[in-house]
Amino acid sequence: MNALLVYPRCPDVFWNLKHILRFMSRKALLPPLGLLTVAAMLPDSWNIKVVDTAVTKLTDEDIGWADMVFISGMYVQGRNVRQIVDRCKEDGVTTVGGGPLFTVETESFDDVDYLVLGEAEITLPMFLKDLELGCAGHIYRTSEFADIKETPPPRWDLIDVNKYLCMGIQYSRGCPFGCDFCEVTKLFGHRMRLKSADQLIAEFENLYQAGWVGSVFVVDDNFIGNKAVVKRDVLGALTEWMKKRNYPFYLNTQVSINIADDEELMSMMSEAGFEKVFVGIETVDEQCLQECSKVQNANRDLVECVKKIQNFGLEVQAGFIVGFDSDKASVFEDMINFIQTSGILTAMVGLLSAPKGTELYNRLAAENRLLGTGVYEDDEFKVSFVPKMDKDQLERGYKRVLSTIYSPKLYYQRMMTMLKNYKPRKKKTRLRLLALEALGKSIWLIGICGKDRRYFWRPFLWTLFRRPHLLHVTIFAAMCGYHYRMLFEELEG
Repeated sequence: MNALLVYPRCPDVFWNLKHILRFMSRKALLPPLGLLTVAAMLPDSWNIKVVDTAVTKLTDEDIGWADMVFISGMYVQGRNVRQIVDRCKEDGVTTVGGGPLFTVETESFDDVDYLVLGEAEITLPMFLKDLELGCAGHIYRTSEFADIKETPPPRWDLIDVNKYLCMGIQYSRGCPFGCDFCEVTKLFGHRMRLKSADQLIAEFENLYQAGWVGSVFVVDDNFIGNKAVVKRDVLGALTEWMKKRNYPFYLNTQVSINIADDEELMSMMSEAGFEKVFVGIETVDEQCLQECSKVQNANRDLVECVKKIQNFGLEVQAGFIVGFDSDKASVFEDMINFIQTSGILTAMVGLLSAPKGTELYNRLAAENRLLGTGVYEDDEFKVSFVPKMDKDQLERGYKRVLSTIYSPKLYYQRMMTMLKNYKPRKKKTRLRLLALEALGKSIWLIGICGKDRRYFWRPFLWTLFRRPHLLHVTIFAAMCGYHYRMLFEELEG
């Protein structure tokens, strides 16, 4: 059996970092971790090939070689997934769909030959067994969650890791919280499921042996969902491995804001090599937090929480949302002020959306407020439901937040705020050719040729002379600002 595993391209959105790739000579941000893990579950006798369409084109020869094409994707990739499915169908090649998009939007892909839904550790063996017996059905689904201690490590040998800016590793699935707009618990549950420490360290070692040195994203939706086990079993073992390997990786992950309540946890994560954490802040309005059941963020000083996390050597990246029913006219200015005061450089501000199956989706559907299907809609600036605030006011305000926080003057101002708050543990880091390339291109494209060159040099020189060990942080931050401004101009124009 020749199995072709195809990953769709992401549209141009703020978090794909496409403009940063030109500084780093890379093709894509992250590899298709899910497909590489699925590849490890397929029979050893099969011939397997992976095509990530963000890195290389899907050719007629690729499809012609395949007996079966496996396709996975997320909601935002729906349009590209549709194109790949249609192309395979035209060529008469058997298709297999799986992953979040197919699981949530099953009826939109009824023409896919086989739908292997939910967690592949459970449904893929069912499909493979029936396929071998010649009696495979159309849909395989389960309401159960897998024991990820049985999940095999991803097949890094199927890709060229040097085509990517960052690698991904998964430690856990699930989240203990219940934000009404979030589909994570619908897909993966509230109960945290964890890999063992030995299993996780083995995956880091596999990645290292595959030749990777650089950034690694621990892709968990909430890495600290079970803080006790992370502190007791994982971080100490990870620190020991990182020290043994001379810290080959820069680590980042996603956490909830309650990390600020545990100084020991923050210190241990910094010691283990974590440099960035993404936190869902969403809104600074207490009424909106109650509306969306974001209880973990309520009744706390969020600015102080962010600064405390930064003080422990973890740069805070954060998600923000506008469009809640309780949003006031002041929400846009309040959000701008919070982002500037806290020094959050990467502020992923988005319009509220309602993924199918979430509590928010069910409520808006019951109120007859949903607009369109949402499956192939990827307009960053259009709201997908009838908001309480005037729709035009909401969309204009959203654009104003983005254009303001990513204007050169304000962006570099909060870069200085972040750098002064940010106090990582000092460790010896390897001199990387990729970092030198990015440094040279950044100085030329931003510091000399860029529109924002007058703002670039203050944080650059401040870091160079006062905290030279943070130079890679400053350079990457400058590249991120460049990316966000360029992409905003493209999307708006």
